[in-house]
Amino acid sequence: MRNKHAEKTTAKLVKLLKEKRLEKGLSHQTLADLAGVNRSTISRIESGERIPTITVCFKIASALELKLFNFLQDIEN
Repeated sequence: MRNKHAEKTTAKLVKLLKEKRLEKGLSHQTLADLAGVNRSTISRIESGERIPTITVCFKIASALELKLFNFLQDIEN
C-alpha cells in the first residue's frame, strides 16, 4: 500500500537536497564521492527513478554539510 504522505515528504527532501547540491556548485560525481555512493545513485534519486533510503539521505546531507533532521523538521512544518 502506498503512503502518499511519505512519498510527498521524500519528494520534498530530494528537491531540497538537489537545490543545496546546485547551490554549492557540486556535480553528481563530486557529491557521490563526498557521500560515498555511486554517481548513478545521486542521478537516479534526483530524477525520481530511485527512492533513497534514510541511510543514503544521511550520507548525502552530511556530504552537503547539512543536518538531515533540520530538513525533515522544515518539511513537516
